[in-house]
Amino acid sequence: MRRDLSFSEDQWWPSPLLALTSMDSSSLRSFGDVVQPLGLGQNWPGLPEGKVMPPIERWNISAPLRPLAGGFRNVVLRTVGLNRELVFKTTLRSEDAMVWVSEVQDVARGCGLVVPQMVQSTSGQFVEEGWVCEAFSDGASAKAEDMTTMTPMMSAFHARTSAVFQRPGFLSSTELLDSERGGDVDLSGMPQQLVEICRAAWEAVVQTQEAVVHGDINVNNLLRCPDGRLVLLDWDECRFDKVLFDLAALGEVSPAERRAALAWEVACSWQIEPEHAQALAARL
Repeated sequence: MRRDLSFSEDQWWPSPLLALTSMDSSSLRSFGDVVQPLGLGQNWPGLPEGKVMPPIERWNISAPLRPLAGGFRNVVLRTVGLNRELVFKTTLRSEDAMVWVSEVQDVARGCGLVVPQMVQSTSGQFVEEGWVCEAFSDGASAKAEDMTTMTPMMSAFHARTSAVFQRPGFLSSTELLDSERGGDVDLSGMPQQLVEICRAAWEAVVQTQEAVVHGDINVNNLLRCPDGRLVLLDWDECRFDKVLFDLAALGEVSPAERRAALAWEVACSWQIEPEHAQALAARL
């Protein structure tokens, strides 16, 4: 989905607990029993209530943390000063859903894709108090022309995941023809006419190829490594679905498939990014 920066790149906190002395009081506000910086608050989807910082001690580390430009739907922080830098993200996904992602990412690496390694906590969990951890990927912003280089690797990935079971908590566009909720999609909260339009768009492509899809391929989710390889970030929308949802981003789909992809973007954004979703819905 869209990626927005809600705090400056040079803003950071020198410990896993908020160091109040590092901030002017005007940049802080009260939330329950804690004090937190503006921008990390109740309005951030995916942020556990009352949790302004990840429990990094669960990963047996202690380090300063700094905000990163991340998804509009979660908070993304990185460590500073470790030999192996890490990234912490808020998540609403279950442990089973993250185990599933970890397994399909292993397949992706086998297809030549560079994917950040998810890191388990000392208890062997991927999710701790609504936070997940992965290796930090260093690199430069990708360019639009870099997108086309992803096609062979994504095609190989799709071919190898055509028989994978659905990610826990998610539904595909085909499954949503008869169901209402899965992943970030909740059709029960959308106008009925718009639901019918989305379902008609998905039904028109029901016979097309299915496999595991990344679900959010865009230039902002790619980094160019120092060695020239591309890193594919942000697997939060990954699920078993029509491969067109990946290929549409690479420009290799029919008009019907592009309409189905647009309908998906509307549906999965309707609850979390309503203005964005409404603007897209006008194009359906």
